[in-house]
Amino acid sequence: ILFFTNKGKVYRLKAYQIPESGRQAKGTAIVNLLEIEPDEKITTVIPVHEYNEGMYLILATKEGIVKKTDLMEYDNIRKGGLTAVTLRENDELIGVRLTDGTNDLMLVTRNGMSIRFNETDVRPLGRVSQGVRGIKLDDDDYVIGMVAIDKDDEDKDSTLLVVTENGFGKRTEIDEYKVQARGGKGILTYKVTEKT
Repeated sequence: ILFFTNKGKVYRLKAYQIPESGRQAKGTAIVNLLEIEPDEKITTVIPVHEYNEGMYLILATKEGIVKKTDLMEYDNIRKGGLTAVTLRENDELIGVRLTDGTNDLMLVTRNGMSIRFNETDVRPLGRVSQGVRGIKLDDDDYVIGMVAIDKDDEDKDSTLLVVTENGFGKRTEIDEYKVQARGGKGILTYKVTEKT
């Protein structure tokens, strides 16, 4: 299992190293299993059965940067973790997805904007590089989520569920989001109000 943190680092644990417990149990604090820093938070957990050629990890940051890296680059992670992405000042890693190189990616921002683009628009980069712009943000906006849309799932009436800070939800058909070029402003997916 790969654990990615908001600071852009990745840690690895074998699934059997996580203590098993009952349904009612609290579980084990992650700081007891991984050597993460006090101000680090786990943002994404990716289960990996085997490291295959042609598989990629797509990383997205709060400032709208996306990065595609070959999964093989994460095959040998030391106990203290590795840098998965070099972050700019005040930026954070918000999400990671495992893909086969053919998916569409969608980024959604706090102000309700979204952009859908093909992952082939993002060329594979090395592990410590910064990445490229995925969405152009307004000054007060930042990315809160990323989804990888599998082309095979698109034919099955797929929807995007957007949930707001105050618990309101909205489902929209995936085909309502047209594929655009990476780095644009995108389209409005949810009109955010004080209530929502």
